[in-house]
Amino acid sequence: MAGRRRWSTDEILDTAAEMLRTSDADSFSVRKLAAVLGTDSSSLYRHFRSKTELLRALADRILLAAMDDYRPEGDWKRRITSLALRLREAFGQQPQLAAVWGRYASGGAGSRLVMEEVLQALRASGLPDGEIPARYHRLAVLIAALIASEAGVSTITPDEKEQGMELFRVAVLGADPERFPALTHFARDVRPLGADRRAAFEELLAAQLAYIEAAISPGQGTA
Repeated sequence: MAGRRRWSTDEILDTAAEMLRTSDADSFSVRKLAAVLGTDSSSLYRHFRSKTELLRALADRILLAAMDDYRPEGDWKRRITSLALRLREAFGQQPQLAAVWGRYASGGAGSRLVMEEVLQALRASGLPDGEIPARYHRLAVLIAALIASEAGVSTITPDEKEQGMELFRVAVLGADPERFPALTHFARDVRPLGADRRAAFEELLAAQLAYIEAAISPGQGTA
């Protein structure tokens, strides 16, 4: 009797990534993955010790894809902005994995490449070395949070989106003007969370970079 096929690590990750296109990380399981592959869970645990480790590997592949053919250009702010937008676009192709990255992070080669570029860019800014780790951490939290938040919006179904828009209209346009005078005043101009996500992403990132720039003493910058 022929034995079961042995799947490679890349084949396992390919299948898991495809499964996550139509489900979220919470409902995903190694058992379900094994069933799709026609094998048992124990064979997959030879490649990954846990579901979390597998999910981290998937997120890291997105980071690797984002860093493929990346070349740093411009000053330090442009480098960080360009990198952040590449990450946004890469995770936008598979938003379920953006939530995974935001929750579990990644410790693989892709993560190291991203960390190295951001740290190098911050060094080029002229910040003292002692301040760079904390500034890096703030940037990493902001970028991961923005990407994960946007991914959450992009994974809702058309019906859910329409329901959400209707609830938004009721909440805003139907607000009691005596109890919510400011909301009533701005009701026609307030936008739902899903609107102008790219603009919001870029503005919040630019504000953080401006905050860092303001902390640099004159003459410190090298780029």
